Amino acid sequence: MKTVLITGATGDVGTHLSRELAGKYRLRLSDKRPLKPPKGQMFVRADITKMADALRITKGADAVVHLGGYSVEGPWEAILQANIIGCYHVFEAARRNGVKRILFPTSNHAVGFYRRDQTIDHRVYPKPDSRYGVSKVFGEALGSLYADKYGMEVFMIRIGNVNPKPIDKRRLSLWFSPRDLAQLVSIGIDHPDIKFEIVYGISANKRAWYDNSNAHRLGYRPQDDSEIYAEEVLAREKPSGDPIAETHQGGIFCTAEEVPNPAAPKKGKRK
Repeated sequence: MKTVLITGATGDVGTHLSRELAGKYRLRLSDKRPLKPPKGQMFVRADITKMADALRITKGADAVVHLGGYSVEGPWEAILQANIIGCYHVFEAARRNGVKRILFPTSNHAVGFYRRDQTIDHRVYPKPDSRYGVSKVFGEALGSLYADKYGMEVFMIRIGNVNPKPIDKRRLSLWFSPRDLAQLVSIGIDHPDIKFEIVYGISANKRAWYDNSNAHRLGYRPQDDSEIYAEEVLAREKPSGDPIAETHQGGIFCTAEEVPNPAAPKKGKRK
């Protein structure tokens, strides 16, 4: 059984993923926040902005799923530390420890300034919609470097939005169900011919903005489609009043200077 490290394990995506992959791999969960792991999984607390921590958690892993980082648009310093310095530490620590396979869940926000009336594939030029999106483009470029220069096997997933069901009109196009997430991550861990690949992390959504044929080429067969939720979602949708957000795939990231961080401690509570 492969040992798979999941960084950022306390976040929403990490929580869904560790639940869906339970029993399939020997899961090593890590985050800077504490976590009581489910039975059969282990937790190692670490801060990836510190190289020593990155080296410690990647040692002995067969694959790394690097979810750790600042997950929304926000202050440059926070994004720099978590998503650029931290990302570099994870790739470099994996290389030093002989870990060949890295999965980097990048983001739809790396290409968020494409219009909603466009269908794009994995070969388009990056058009980030935010500082957060820029950090994901950095991760994609870093992965390309480590694949070409060091022979690592890198699987990039431009994630849409992972949720049990889509929560608004925009997410009808980029919804990614937890079980489809687990299927695509498993392909990234186990497919024997990964060198450097970019795929989109979405379900089989009728309203998708992405041509995900590269994922299908590798065996991805999504089971879910957001369309079954469309009537319910559209009935409660209200106009945003932001024409730039409504026109582009990145939504409010295209205009917002900061988006509430779901990982931030609640007001009045200590971290």
